[in-house]
Amino acid sequence: MTLGRAFGIAAADLYHQAWRLVILNTLLGLGVVLIVVASAAVRGAFLLAILIGPVIAAVMHCAVTLAQTEDLRLAEALRGLRRHWRRGLALGLALAAAVGLGALAVPFYAHAGTWAWPFAAACVYLLLMFGIFQLALWPLAVFEPGRPLRAVAQDAASIVARRPLGFAGLAAALLLVNVLGVAAAILPFLTITIAYSFLVSAHFALPKNPAREA
Repeated sequence: MTLGRAFGIAAADLYHQAWRLVILNTLLGLGVVLIVVASAAVRGAFLLAILIGPVIAAVMHCAVTLAQTEDLRLAEALRGLRRHWRRGLALGLALAAAVGLGALAVPFYAHAGTWAWPFAAACVYLLLMFGIFQLALWPLAVFEPGRPLRAVAQDAASIVARRPLGFAGLAAALLLVNVLGVAAAILPFLTITIAYSFLVSAHFALPKNPAREA
């Protein structure tokens, strides 16, 4: 699956299932905005970031289902929440911890003096790599719910290592899509760009379904 093809197929899926994806995107987008607003209270934001993990897993379940079958029903969101909420909590905790530590470490080293600039740069680099890793981890964690999370994480790291430029390009393109969504009066971000990003990641990171290709 090339990057361009992943974006193209995801756009076709988005067109055919637009209203369902808009509903899912709106729920998740409002949760993200709530976390950003609550960031003034660090503890509250951290807790919300963990709790939104199951919601992310449920929306990713819908994206993976659509990517693999070309079909989606809203009931899949509840099915995905029931099936993946524990895994979503674990991944949400890891994501919140990484972002929280990065938000503390980067400013600390950046203001510690010239000697600390390499450490600040290293922290930024690790955060970027962690973000790219998420693009393979979440789809694979939902796609293989029966496997231990550690084994899934190892496979996700292997997938990214085999296609580093592809996943770096995917991260840059999805960042641009969502930044444009926020810049356009935030409405596209709240209604469509997150779900589209999940779809693209599912197509790019997971193996193709032979039945769908047929």
